[in-house]
Amino acid sequence: MDSPAQYSYVHGVSDTPLRYQTIGRALDEAVRRWAGREAVVVRHQNVRMSWHELGARTEALAAGLLAMGLEPGDRVGVWAPNCIEWLLTQLATARAGLIQVNINPAYRVHELEYALNKVGCRALITASRFKSSDYIEMLRRLAPELDACVPGRLTAARLPRLEWLVRLGEDPTPGFLNFDAVATLAGAAQRQRLAALGEELQPDDPINIQFTSGTTGSPKGATLTHVNILNNGYFVGAAMRITEHDRLCIPVPLYHCFGMVMGNLSCLSHGATIVYPNDGFDPLLTLEAVAQERCTALFGVPTMFIAELEHPRFAQFDLSSLRTGIMAGAPCPMEVMKRVVHEMHMTEVTIAYGMTETSPVSFQSGTTDPLERRVSTVGRVHPHVEVKIVDESARMVPRGCRGELLTRGYSVMRGYWDDPERTAEAIDAAGWMHTGDLAVLDADGYCNIVGRVKDMVIRGGENIYPREVEEFLYTHPKVQDVSVFGVPDSKYGEELCAWVRLKPGAAADEDELKAWCRDRIAHYKVPRHVRFVDEFPMTVTGKIQKFVMRERMSTELGIGEQRSA
Repeated sequence: MDSPAQYSYVHGVSDTPLRYQTIGRALDEAVRRWAGREAVVVRHQNVRMSWHELGARTEALAAGLLAMGLEPGDRVGVWAPNCIEWLLTQLATARAGLIQVNINPAYRVHELEYALNKVGCRALITASRFKSSDYIEMLRRLAPELDACVPGRLTAARLPRLEWLVRLGEDPTPGFLNFDAVATLAGAAQRQRLAALGEELQPDDPINIQFTSGTTGSPKGATLTHVNILNNGYFVGAAMRITEHDRLCIPVPLYHCFGMVMGNLSCLSHGATIVYPNDGFDPLLTLEAVAQERCTALFGVPTMFIAELEHPRFAQFDLSSLRTGIMAGAPCPMEVMKRVVHEMHMTEVTIAYGMTETSPVSFQSGTTDPLERRVSTVGRVHPHVEVKIVDESARMVPRGCRGELLTRGYSVMRGYWDDPERTAEAIDAAGWMHTGDLAVLDADGYCNIVGRVKDMVIRGGENIYPREVEEFLYTHPKVQDVSVFGVPDSKYGEELCAWVRLKPGAAADEDELKAWCRDRIAHYKVPRHVRFVDEFPMTVTGKIQKFVMRERMSTELGIGEQRSA
């Protein structure tokens, strides 16, 4: 490597300085600039608020939280699907210096107990139920003491730090305070305290904890600050060229960075209107929201866009207002991207890449990047972010070479809550966050994510990167979606397995796909096992859970973990 330009290192240089302010101050600024403009539309709750109204509701809720005895730095859990109360809680906790803890709506009793106790939540704001989950019943199982306690006085053996339970809705429930009642608790003293906190709170204060959904071990609580998520939301919006004249449809979950940072805070920092089409993803309701609210931007993971495009009533909706948006969370097949651009009018759609621990976005494509760039890469580095790609010895690799992606800058989390050991494993002494993602940086600074370090399959001494095989299988004319992973094998240590979703009306068998592979890719990359499926196991945010698939295949094949060195 003769010159620095040949190293796999990039730094997002920008004329726009970082916003060194709290989310509360950013909301104040939004209210001053866009007071009468529509801030949020929640279609399933029939809610519409201007920025002035959103600011006033946030202030009232924040003062009410202080009246409950909560102090800056206390943790407040939020366990609910997308709704106006989620947004109000996000803004009010930040305004009061409280740390919001995002609880996955899909969590069950064991996971909920772990999350609440891991970070010591003093309060939990919860929906009554969502889909098949009865949240109140689960909480009663965890804390039977609820039925006999006064709100705010919970003393539960299994939840020793939890004092307050606040429920959405109007039904009275023993041990719970109703959400709308929180604001009524505040008096002049709490409002004065809130005003004083506006001067006291610091931009580097932790403000949010998000649990990462790792494939092994207990979830880790990534701890993020005002500066982390406010700036990331701002620069995500800037990459889409969002202004106060835009309306962003957000069908992705708020408990994840995609919704609460890239969505809510992007709109907050640019004055755009937030539109929630439903409490959870529904392709028909999303299409209706875009058409009726004249949305100019739309978020989603590829499976969401596929579901919208394939909906029987898709052609009935006028989506001509759409211009931009973000597709993230998983690789996007070229044919899907072409349809999003041409049939959904999203000519300026962008691709984004990141992780919870980096607030989340590190790379994003531009609105004018060629379509090929927007599919084959995740764009270029974000402003004020550094990235390098290193080999197994932590040495930078040349441009065009594969290695682990490391990132550094304002966006890197404070650490994992109460977990210095795992924090030290993730963030090295020089401040680099080790993502665990394998990437290649080209001569123009575009990044291609080629797999996970831990996903690499070692078959008889050959290193195989599942992403490479997946990209090849997408070229088969009958393949709609595919996921490739390793399963244990007594002879080779590991063998490749491919789960395949065929396009509607298509038919194929295992031999056909293997024959397609044999003449085109190296023999050791041809999947030994092929299964045709209707769907993949996924997280709420649309990420494929390969570890679940691996477990199912191991059971089906009657094999155990016997990975060779």
